Amino acid sequence: MIPKSCKRLAEVDFPIAEVSRHAVREKSIRRGHPSTLHLWWARRPLASSRAVLMALLLPDPADAHCPGAFKEEARRILLAHEGRPQGWAQGVAEDEGLRRVLLKFIADFANWDVAANPAWLATSRALVKAAHGEEAPLVVDPFAGGGSIPLEALRVGCEAFASDLNPVACLILKVMLDDIPRHGPKLADELRETGQRIAEQAEEELGDLYPKGADGATPIAYLWARTVRCEAPNCGAEIPLMRSFWLCKKPRRKRALRPSVVRREGQAPEVTFEVFEPVVAHDVRSGTVKQASASCVCCGTVLPPARVRMQLSEQQGGTDVIFDDAGRRSGGARMTVVVTVRADKEGRHYRLPTDTDYAAVRRAKFRLADVLGEWEGRGKEGLCPVPDELLNSVRPSPNARGLSAVTRYSMETFGDLFSVRQKLALVTLGRRVAALESRSETDLIRVLAAMCVNKVAMQNCTVCRWKPTGEALIDAFGRQAIPMVWDFAESIPFVGSTGGYEAQMKWIAMATKQPTIWSGSVEQCDATKHPLPTASAEVWFTDPPYYDAIPYADLSDFFLVWLNRTLPDGPRSGSFPTLDALSPKVQELVWNQAYRYNGRPKDAAFFERMMTKAFSEGRRILMSRGIGSVVFAHQSTDGWEAFIGALIVAGLTVTSSWPIATEMATRIRARDNASLATSVHLICRPRPEDAPVGDWADVLRELPKRVAEWM
Repeated sequence: MIPKSCKRLAEVDFPIAEVSRHAVREKSIRRGHPSTLHLWWARRPLASSRAVLMALLLPDPADAHCPGAFKEEARRILLAHEGRPQGWAQGVAEDEGLRRVLLKFIADFANWDVAANPAWLATSRALVKAAHGEEAPLVVDPFAGGGSIPLEALRVGCEAFASDLNPVACLILKVMLDDIPRHGPKLADELRETGQRIAEQAEEELGDLYPKGADGATPIAYLWARTVRCEAPNCGAEIPLMRSFWLCKKPRRKRALRPSVVRREGQAPEVTFEVFEPVVAHDVRSGTVKQASASCVCCGTVLPPARVRMQLSEQQGGTDVIFDDAGRRSGGARMTVVVTVRADKEGRHYRLPTDTDYAAVRRAKFRLADVLGEWEGRGKEGLCPVPDELLNSVRPSPNARGLSAVTRYSMETFGDLFSVRQKLALVTLGRRVAALESRSETDLIRVLAAMCVNKVAMQNCTVCRWKPTGEALIDAFGRQAIPMVWDFAESIPFVGSTGGYEAQMKWIAMATKQPTIWSGSVEQCDATKHPLPTASAEVWFTDPPYYDAIPYADLSDFFLVWLNRTLPDGPRSGSFPTLDALSPKVQELVWNQAYRYNGRPKDAAFFERMMTKAFSEGRRILMSRGIGSVVFAHQSTDGWEAFIGALIVAGLTVTSSWPIATEMATRIRARDNASLATSVHLICRPRPEDAPVGDWADVLRELPKRVAEWM
């Protein structure tokens, strides 16, 4: 038992550099990583979560109040650790040396390569047991989101209680913290078989909608451009809205589109394309759209953003092809390139679309109409097969963050984010998942299969981009918003590439093999009304929303609308949260003036007021000897003032802070942007009820001495 007066390692020192290096590296690790189960925004790296948690759990051996029994047992555990560095035996002899070795262990344990190593796991769990006795300490995270913190609590042998207000987050947490620890490792083969079977069924049903080329090459992606009409006198040409004409920019392999103008007497000019191999970058023309202004290839006239918006609004976003009575394309989205692979040649290949490709899209349009007609014929019983929920459950204010970028172009529902063929593909996959027989006690296979549909939707919508440097598709959430994408990429649901169902299910199967001791507890609840009893938690460690940074509820509805269709019977045996029509937004603890709480705007005052309530709940459930950590990263001083003010009013005292690098500099949000690369971990303690009021003059006198000690 750690006495209340004993400092924890997180309050005296922390290996910032090493943990930061491991946290940043982890962002590029995919195979087997829990984050591949399902997307959640601003997910904390496991490396930093694991390291900070260990530093919160372990006492400082150099502290005068550290129990001697812990120091003796910690020395024994560390000396028995497999693969320990040379010098540990001499290092642990003194208390200061033991502190250094423990911090060294924490830094090395942050490495993803040893996170699942039995020897490292055994050592970490033994150290936690030495500090806290036979009864495992309880770690609580009231804003659990993607589950990094509670997952690491389970990894090091703690009890974990994770909660979130968002139903999608709770579904992820239930699967990751409860079901996978109990069933996951034995489900991997069944998941792969299920993914393969559903992909084969989808190919059988949809295969003719993705025809092969004349050379037998198999399509793996289609590149599209929304279009508008030039409004210059004597022009009227169709303008394909394209940010770039590059297709491939690999060092030894260049491909691009070259636009040409065809002029026929009595008709508007027409833009045609050819695929070519540029020698230098200047061979490739710059794109036709920049900051929502469109430049006509035929006459050079620039169409202002207001007119681009007006024309696309008339096409409901311009995501679909418009056909005439003869079945020929007459407007709307334009297919620019078909990306293919061939058995006899390596790499990606690019060809221009043919009438056959457009005919397949037209067939998809008729089939989707049949699906919707069948639903209407049943009196519109149940949910519409294509999500018809509004992108914003209420009309956002002009400066609201989130989804307003696409709603400005009359894309009003979640279904509007998908083209006709994409809608039909996702409806087909969803029906196949809904038809799965229950093959496990908790029906985990079906839930994971439904989550896989979400992953396909993220890779197969009209806000996906094509990345020329990697010859790959970028999913819808390259940033924490749904942006307007002028030229988008369409994947194929049953091929073996990234956007295919079988490939996504294999990623999920690999992520089910995470070693833990036992399962954790998950509950969907409001952080300002926590269900745990007073003084029940040893550690309160959380990563709350950052002021106005991310509209989680608005974004998560992208997935929730499909979950409601692929899991039509709702939760089973109380194992999963109730999936409502849309995520709760009024109670969500973010500054978002698109919504009102008790008739008042959700502004900065709302954020500070509600965050104070959430932190007060954290103070309530912490034991008197307990310790907390709150992660925060925001650019504005207003955000920090609101956050720190909430901590102080809630009765928590910050005892130390550690800025840990957690973000990759190459991420989309960081390019040409002042986005923060570090997340500050504030270590805090419950302030005693009888704590006296400090004097600012005393602080000024003490500050130089304290700073010198810290340095």
